[in-house]
Amino acid sequence: MSEVYFTNQELKDRIAAVREKMANAALRAGRKPEEVLLCAACKAQSSEIIRQSAAFDIDVFGENRMQEMALHLQENAFLGKPCHFIGRLQTNKVKNVVGQAELIHSVGSGRLLSAISKEAEKQGIIQDVLIQINLVGEESKAGIAPEELDSLMEYACEQKTVRVSGLMAIPPASMGEQETRGYFASLRNLMEQLKSRSYPNCNPDILSMGMSDSYEWAIEEGATIVRVGRVIYGERL
Repeated sequence: MSEVYFTNQELKDRIAAVREKMANAALRAGRKPEEVLLCAACKAQSSEIIRQSAAFDIDVFGENRMQEMALHLQENAFLGKPCHFIGRLQTNKVKNVVGQAELIHSVGSGRLLSAISKEAEKQGIIQDVLIQINLVGEESKAGIAPEELDSLMEYACEQKTVRVSGLMAIPPASMGEQETRGYFASLRNLMEQLKSRSYPNCNPDILSMGMSDSYEWAIEEGATIVRVGRVIYGERL
């Protein structure tokens, strides 16, 4: 896949523009800008491009593919900044992600949670994860229905090597602004319910939602991490 190349100044300006919009969205919602992390979704980018962007105001990098994440870590593309796994994860690939990604955003089944827990136990670590919610039951997306969250959380509490740090969701691309905002608000409400139940092994303070077309709305509705790719790196060719 071909890349769009930017000069250092172009990347710096693009990232600065995103940060400014993030800050303004936070202020409009009565929040502090530093409450929201910028996750640069670097799918299909080379280590060189990622390393260029890592020199600027990005908090964390989000990887969709295990092989790309492994290569970028090997080549120090993130310049020491944290790496999150934000793509769909298969159970037979967890050994290559657990312990490498600081946070796994896309846990949408008890089976995957169990596989992550077993690998984390082998490595002697506690792996932080987010539960992916599929609010409208899209077959093309992973994630659990909201009514399944309690049972999955009860199962997660039995896994001593996994810590649930919050929730993640991806709204349908066909939604307009009001529908998307409603989707984000529903996820925020679900997060508040999760916090109120005080599950053991659970520290739900991360709400990962919002991408290039919706990150400002997401921040206004309570996101603590936004996953932004295209407006930083351009369209993938």
